[in-house]
Amino acid sequence: MSYQTLKKPVTARLEIKKSEFIAYAYPVHSREQAMFHVEHLRDKYPDARHWCWAYIIGDPDNTTSAGFDDDGEPSGTAGRPILNVLQHKSIGNVIIIVVRYFGGIKLGAGGLTRAYAGSAQAAVDQMILQPYVPMTQVQILADFAHESQCRYVVESMDGTIDEVTYSKQVTLSVTIAEADIETLKTELAMAGKVLAADT
Repeated sequence: MSYQTLKKPVTARLEIKKSEFIAYAYPVHSREQAMFHVEHLRDKYPDARHWCWAYIIGDPDNTTSAGFDDDGEPSGTAGRPILNVLQHKSIGNVIIIVVRYFGGIKLGAGGLTRAYAGSAQAAVDQMILQPYVPMTQVQILADFAHESQCRYVVESMDGTIDEVTYSKQVTLSVTIAEADIETLKTELAMAGKVLAADT
């Protein structure tokens, strides 16, 4: 399962025959998150003519969830070309939304398809991509004396500490690459106990 994901949101603008196309790309992990960005741009550009989009959740070659919308443009001229760019570039966990301001000159089906694909490509050209790493959340149970050692090990493995709770012992909820779980257990053998992973 090797594909690229977007490190941070990007924007690109194209003007084609007086129509303005503003492409936004966001990293997303669910359809709900993707739709949140669509609604946000509808609010931000209430006077635009169209808000066309495509998203891929998961691996673009074997996608668990993908979707697109032409938002009133002729069928197949907007959402599908955006999705094709994402699939061709093997980018997952991403949505591209293209906001269109109509400039008064009709582009025709072929022109629209090229414009939306071109807008998506312009956004891709701005992207900083990183390899996708499947992450999982685990809990580490440790004595107070070993808390700093546990923190050090998690951070040295590029994990993040999401929450820490204190009772008789310290419980650290951490997010770490799935591939590193066994290494984490080995590294923490003396300092803490890794509880079952929440996947």
